[in-house]
Amino acid sequence: MAKQTILIIEDEEDIAEVLIAYSHQQGYHTEYFKSGKGVVDFVKQNSVDLILLDIMLPEVDGINICKQIRVFSNVAIIMVTAKRQEMDKLLGLEIGADDYICKPFSPKEVMARIKTVLRRMPQPNDDVLEYSGFELHKDGYFALLNGKQMNLTAVEFKILALLLGKVDRVFSREDIIQHAYRETTDISDRNIDNHIKNIRKKIQETESGFNPIATVYGVGYKFHKDWLRAKKSI
Repeated sequence: MAKQTILIIEDEEDIAEVLIAYSHQQGYHTEYFKSGKGVVDFVKQNSVDLILLDIMLPEVDGINICKQIRVFSNVAIIMVTAKRQEMDKLLGLEIGADDYICKPFSPKEVMARIKTVLRRMPQPNDDVLEYSGFELHKDGYFALLNGKQMNLTAVEFKILALLLGKVDRVFSREDIIQHAYRETTDISDRNIDNHIKNIRKKIQETESGFNPIATVYGVGYKFHKDWLRAKKSI
């Protein structure tokens, strides 16, 4: 099995050296940038499994890098920050980060976070996406839930595949529009809300009591891996 690749973007070289060493001990391959310059182009051109992304970077900051990457990729991103203000944490997650960690940190804690994020990522498959009883055949827009067929429209299929492809990541309505439609001129947030409503209905019709799509108010939607515990907030 090929090693998973961790992209470390950190301007403090002593911290980067420690993270690289620990990553190698855990069996990961690493790539390293000490500034934000060139990061987005690198991600476009290379296969990366997870990005450790410092917020405060020279040339291009981590927030802008995360926003740019989320336009074309669902790669796992853990934001790293020296600021503990809640707004920084929320901002990092709302722009599409999968997790965040604050400095100072233990390298062992970072490795544990990496393992957790990678573990909850669905296994990549070019044709079939499988997770939590769902089986989505991308080539034929064919969806099953616990072996039962779901009659999804093409747009509904794309939205469900987007959510399933990055469990627990919050997708904004704009993210969903960009993914599900080739032309976005006349698509509104209300359209997306209606699609989510229809997907939930079809999930319920296929498997009564199963409702894993959570609303994150003021942000968007996510497929919640712990949907039973989150049921009251959905």
